[in-house]
Amino acid sequence: MEARSVDAIPRGPEWQYEPKWDGFRCLLKRDGASIVLQSKAGEDLTRYFPELVEATLWLKATEFTLDGEIVVPQGKSFSFDDLLQRIHPAASRVAKLSKQTPALVLVFDLLATAKDRELAAEPLAKRRAALEAFAKAQFKGHPTFRLSPATTSHAAAKTWLAQAGGGSDGVIAKRLDLPYQAGNREGMQKIKKFRSADCVIGGFRYAKNQLGGKQVVGSLLLGLYDDAGLLHHVGFTSAIKREQKLALTEKLEALIGKPGFTGNAPGGPSRWSTERSAEWCPLKPKLVVEVCYDHFSGDRFRHGTTILRWRPDKAPRQCTLDQLKQKAVDPMKLLG
Repeated sequence: MEARSVDAIPRGPEWQYEPKWDGFRCLLKRDGASIVLQSKAGEDLTRYFPELVEATLWLKATEFTLDGEIVVPQGKSFSFDDLLQRIHPAASRVAKLSKQTPALVLVFDLLATAKDRELAAEPLAKRRAALEAFAKAQFKGHPTFRLSPATTSHAAAKTWLAQAGGGSDGVIAKRLDLPYQAGNREGMQKIKKFRSADCVIGGFRYAKNQLGGKQVVGSLLLGLYDDAGLLHHVGFTSAIKREQKLALTEKLEALIGKPGFTGNAPGGPSRWSTERSAEWCPLKPKLVVEVCYDHFSGDRFRHGTTILRWRPDKAPRQCTLDQLKQKAVDPMKLLG
């Protein structure tokens, strides 16, 4: 179930509001002794969080599917950096970190139980009631699992948005009257203190000046997929820290490969095109980055963007233009 980014918290009796957590979205499935943690991209996260597998086996229920967020507590907040460290190829490293920085699961939906394997087909109002009953019976004495709060109060949601930070970066609004909307953004909206988008790195440009006698990346070229599966160039970011450029350049050069962008590409027909605008290296669509932006129009970010974080948990094909669709504002009304 995906969320559409909007500017304001929707109002009405059909909406439920929840904090938007800054972690790894995860479906947790148990079937007897079999435990699977699945990312939003469909990747298997199970091996990276052995402490969650162990905690799940301690629950009384032996068949269920939960939707939630994996987070790593750090002091009075959640640390996304510590969470990223858990995605490591070495099992010994994962085992060590599972003890040093154990994760939690913040649960906000229940999609299946032994008694109701088709719970996902029910409206959220029924699923939420079932989840609260499940949490009351299962989570007591198991601090690894926490029930994520929910409210139908618009005022409370506004307070959550104002207080966002430390692991919560906004508010999620969900339709109470709809079944689980897997694979689309019709039943869920996200509201942040800032606008952000997950983008594919479709190419890059080298910086004019060398660093340590080597060519290094100067800017990343951002792409989003349309409904036809074409990757369109939508903007760039040059907000790359100096100390990260050498390592990032090596990572990018290993992924150089055509075509990069399959839709609109840098250096395409435009009266603003220059010789330099065509000098870019295409990349295989493997890397995803979340960027902060101030305005998106004409299928482009109107200004440069800021890198918020890398998203190894996100599949490139999930980075679509529809995440930026927002209700159009009537400019005449703004003019009074």
